[in-house]
Amino acid sequence: METITTAQTATRLRRAITRLNRRLRYSALGGVSPAQASMLATIELLDQPSLGDLAVAEQIQPPSVTRLVRTLEQAQLLRSWRDAEDRRCTRVQLSDQGHEELETIRQRKTEFLERKLISLSSADQKRAEALVTFLERLLEDE
Repeated sequence: METITTAQTATRLRRAITRLNRRLRYSALGGVSPAQASMLATIELLDQPSLGDLAVAEQIQPPSVTRLVRTLEQAQLLRSWRDAEDRRCTRVQLSDQGHEELETIRQRKTEFLERKLISLSSADQKRAEALVTFLERLLEDE
């Protein structure tokens, strides 16, 4: 019997999580790209971030942030303004429509997973519940 190493398990876990994340992203998108959806979620999380804050959080170059923000603003998913204290700084915030879009994306992801879970046997559904608990524990110290 072959012994499976921790590194092999970690590799398999990383691959599975990456594939699941990719499937979730593409199952949930309506009129926005994955990059735009990520930007909306980051804007919500950071609460009125500057474009520089977004570049750091999204790990992309400032010109890419500017293009994404401009596109999202044209789609009326966010609004931007010059910071009153530093006129060189532009800040952004989700519009009501942006909040709705983000909620729709999240709901679609949940529905995708729910359809997958419903198709499982009750024993596999129990294993899925245990897996969720395990993954939550892995993330506790973050």
